[in-house]
Formats: sequence, C-alpha cells, structure tokens
Amino acid sequence: MHFLSSALILATEEAEEGGGADLLLPHRDELIAGIAAAIIIYIFVRRWVLPTVNATLEKRQAAIKAEYAAAEAQKAEASGVLADYHQQLAGARDEANRIVEEARQAGEAVRADIVARAEQEAEVIRARAQEELAGERERAVGAMRRSVADLSLDVAERVIGAELDRKAQQALVERYIDELGGVS
Repeated sequence: MHFLSSALILATEEAEEGGGADLLLPHRDELIAGIAAAIIIYIFVRRWVLPTVNATLEKRQAAIKAEYAAAEAQKAEASGVLADYHQQLAGARDEANRIVEEARQAGEAVRADIVARAEQEAEVIRARAQEELAGERERAVGAMRRSVADLSLDVAERVIGAELDRKAQQALVERYIDELGGVS
C-alpha cells in the first residue's frame, strides 16, 4: 500500500511541474528523421521487395496450379484404371460362371450316362436271371416229371404186385402229365 501512495504522490508532483505530455511525444528532429526513414523503407519495399515477393507468390501459385492439374490428371487416370479393373472383374465373374455352368452340364451328362449304363446292365442281369430261372424251372419240371413217373410206377407195381414194363409205363405217365399240364 505504501508503494501505491508514493507513486500517486510522484505523479501529482510531475503534473504540477509542467506536464507529462513531453515525455510521451518525441522531439521534432526525431519525428522528422523517423518519418523520412519510414518513407525510404516504404519506397524500397514498394520498388524492390514487393515485385520480388509478388513474383515468388505467382511462381508458387503457378506451381500449385500445375500440381493440382497433375493431381486431377492422375485422378482421371486412376478412375480409368478403376473402371478397367471393374470391367475385367465383371468379365472374370462371367467367365467363372460360364465355367461352373459348363462343369455342371458336363456332370449332368456324366450322371445321365452312368444311370443309362447302370439301367442297361440291370436289364442284362434281369434278362440273364429270367433265362436262368426258366432253365431251372424246366429242369425242376423235368425232375418232377421223372419223380412222379417213378413214384407212379412204384405205386402201380405195389398195387398190381408184379413188375411192369418200365419204359412203356413211364411214357404213359409222362403223356398223362403232359395232358394235365395242358389243362391248367
């Protein structure tokens, strides 16, 4: 607080002595020299510095425009390359789909061929089995005829009590069996 009061007293004394404005304003000689120096600096800057700065700025602006144009050209080229890439990718997809479709069709053809061959083989096996079955049936019928004929003769011999002419009697039994086979 003491410091404040001493500064206030000092300022009051200076104001009473003739003014503090003299302290703020420069002397006339200094003012003229300062104005002359400012004019000389202004002329120097205007004549030599500003044209150099403007030329440098124009060069820099031209370089930036050239870089921008080059970037635009590269962007356009990249867009073209990207479009080519997309076109090639679509072509590759189409080719892949075509190959898959061809493979599917080839697989279907192979499957149909295998099924046809299997059906043919099954038909051949079936025909062979039917032929074998017919042959077995014929052999079984023949064996049954002989057995029936033998049994009939054995029964007839026992009933009659004498031996019969086997060949004649067997022919008779077979004829009778044939007649019975034709009735059914």
